[in-house]
Formats: sequence, structure tokens, C-alpha cells
Amino acid sequence: MHNPLRSEAEMFRLVVIIGLAAVPVIVIGLAAGPEWGAIVLGVELGIGLGLIWQGSRGREAHEAEVTRSDDDVHRILVVANETVGGKTLLDELRARSQGRKAEIFVVVPAIASSRLQHLAHDVDDAIAEARTRLDSSLAAMSAAGLNARGEVGDHHDPNAAIEDALREFPADELVISTHPPERSKWLESGVVERAREDVPLPLTHVVVDLEAEDSGSPQKAQAPG
Repeated sequence: MHNPLRSEAEMFRLVVIIGLAAVPVIVIGLAAGPEWGAIVLGVELGIGLGLIWQGSRGREAHEAEVTRSDDDVHRILVVANETVGGKTLLDELRARSQGRKAEIFVVVPAIASSRLQHLAHDVDDAIAEARTRLDSSLAAMSAAGLNARGEVGDHHDPNAAIEDALREFPADELVISTHPPERSKWLESGVVERAREDVPLPLTHVVVDLEAEDSGSPQKAQAPG
């Protein structure tokens, strides 16, 4: 069953809704009496429980539109944010490109550092940081002999960024890179899970432990693809 409160964003939205719902209860309670305030509260609770129940049923999967190509180039769509420059991801892409004519397209969604910044559309810093990470990653791929290009995604939602890229880039497979589960907001919010449901392509989830790479410690095993 889908947990409607499984992410920080969904919890933030719930807090905002509760705050807004309290306003009419207080106003009506003061103006018409506490019994009327209680009635309004009861109605709101009924509506809220109904919405929570509906959300717990999950969402219907839909198949993303994928552009196709009939040439002999194997195309890999990569979606990553902070882990885009990770050595584990670079090694995975090098292995997947070996022995074939391959093209890599990297999408880095610009993710605001806080929910408040996202709501205020204050994403200029996030876009600049994403561009810096992308440029560094593309330079490393080029140095490794990989044919790669990329862009900063227009969407803060990684799944929406994936669907946008697939309309333009005729990918043969999808690679999603994340932090380890205990530090990954993307895994918390179900990005990989949704992509598996919606994208009709082979999908590989690569776990990049940047802290381990920086310290020279052994990497964790790659998550099953």
C-alpha cells in the first residue's frame, strides 16, 4: 500500500493543509459558537480522511512516451543530481559502453535545497550548482573516452525530467543514480520505484556513496537493475 506521508515534501504539504483548515474552524467558532466550529471541524476531518484513503490506494502507472531510433548506437539516459560526478556512476557507464557504439545523455534536475525555496521558485542557486556538477561529470566522462552530453532538467521532479528527456533522446536504457538509501531523498520519495512502473526501458539503479569515495573506502554493491 502506498504511504501518502512517505516523504518530507508530503509531510510539509500536510502541515500547510492543517494550518489552512484551522482558520475557518476558529473564525466560525468565534462568530457562531463552538458547536458550529465543531461541525466544520467534523466536515473537514471527513474530507481529509477520504483524501488520505484515496491516496493510500496509490496511483495508476502510466507508460512514458519514448522516442525510438533504428541506428546501431546504444543510447543511455542518465538521471542524477548530487551523485552525478561519482566514480561509481562513471565506472558503471564505462562498463555499459564498452565494446559498442554508445551515446550518453545526462540529465541533472535542479533541486531546491528546501521546500520553501521550491514554493518560492527560488531555484537560481540550485540551477547553478546542478550546471557545475553536470559540467564536471561530462568532463570526466569525456576523459574516460565516453561520448556524453547533457542538460540541467527543467523540472524539480526527477520523474518528470525523465519523461521530458525521453521525448527528445531515443534511449535504449535508463540509469538512475542516487545516494545510499539512508541518505537518499529520491529513494524516500519513490523516484526509482515510479520509473520502474512508468518507463518501458531496462532500468539500472546505481548507488553512489560519495562519502566512501572521498575516504577511499570500498563502495557498496550496486542495487539490482
